[in-house]
Amino acid sequence: MTTVPLNFKTAPGHQILAAAGKTVLRPGGRAATEQLLDWANFQGGETVLELASSFGESAIAIAQRFGVRVVGVEKNPQSVERSRQNIRAAGLESQIEIIEGDIFHLEEIPGEFDYVLAEAILTLQSLPGKTKLVKSIRQKLKPGGKFLSQEMLIRDKEEEIHKVLAQVIRVNSSPLSLTHWQELYAEAGLQVQQTDSGGMELLSLKQLIRDEGLGGTIRIAKNILSNPPLRERVLEMRRTYLNYQKELGYVTFCAIAQ
Repeated sequence: MTTVPLNFKTAPGHQILAAAGKTVLRPGGRAATEQLLDWANFQGGETVLELASSFGESAIAIAQRFGVRVVGVEKNPQSVERSRQNIRAAGLESQIEIIEGDIFHLEEIPGEFDYVLAEAILTLQSLPGKTKLVKSIRQKLKPGGKFLSQEMLIRDKEEEIHKVLAQVIRVNSSPLSLTHWQELYAEAGLQVQQTDSGGMELLSLKQLIRDEGLGGTIRIAKNILSNPPLRERVLEMRRTYLNYQKELGYVTFCAIAQ
């Protein structure tokens, strides 16, 4: 399959970070994901729908650790093919299915699920897009099922930050306040059961080492230093997060389908 070269000037922020070698692209990092998994309290044989499943790493880890069945939805055909290769290599083809599809058409996926997992997905949507997607998520959950999510959190200067993030990340990134996130879920029939939040440290040295390990952090640094256009974009994002460190953070939710 032919891979289209990445345009470092126009590519979305998550693609830039992935090109730098970053494997954990969620705002709260591995620690926030572990919090979600703890809240989930998965039981063997239950079903999980993962949105934007990328290369299948999360699906594989969850299936191996908890014995659940995972269905992933991924729009990028190259990512779908790579994820299926990873699943075959892990010997989990009977436990994990990756569907090439659009997260805005979840109605095309048969059945209901015990859990829906979405990390750093809703932040990237417009408010109407957020509303539509959360309602679709509720419809894919069994009654009493859990929606597990982590997103960017905004504490102040909402309009200003939305404009800055759109310029820096090159997508319509629009984090919400804690109250607005909770209202969004409530309107869709999801009752927030547990929540936690922290600072936006996605590109801090401390979180890089925690998420990627020392070797991974060194590899990322080498990739950035050796590629000026890539370096320019990564440093631009890092400066933005530092400039708004008091106003930006991450938030995790475990919400129950009513």
